Amino acid sequence: MSSLEVAGKSITLTEEGYLENFADWNKEVAEALAKQENIELTDNHWKVIETLQAKYKESGELPTLRRLSKDCGLKTKDLYDLFPERPLKKAAKLAGLPKPTGCG
Repeated sequence: MSSLEVAGKSITLTEEGYLENFADWNKEVAEALAKQENIELTDNHWKVIETLQAKYKESGELPTLRRLSKDCGLKTKDLYDLFPERPLKKAAKLAGLPKPTGCG
């Protein structure tokens, strides 16, 4: 386990950098996690993060990349541009959600 310092508060992370406790999530935490991934958050990033959180809250599961693309109104290519290499994995991390199953 590791931790992240945000606004004077220590946030506990899993070994892979995901939040241990979603209650610790806020926009400042998302910004700090994004910085670690070399991502500067834009409106489209926030749209993806908020959509992921809503879908997870609804079903307790993360949507597939294809479903996320549809729900956000963005092409899959756009998701790869926003969250390079592993969009669902990186977006879930920034949204404070668990690592998607099936992601190595």
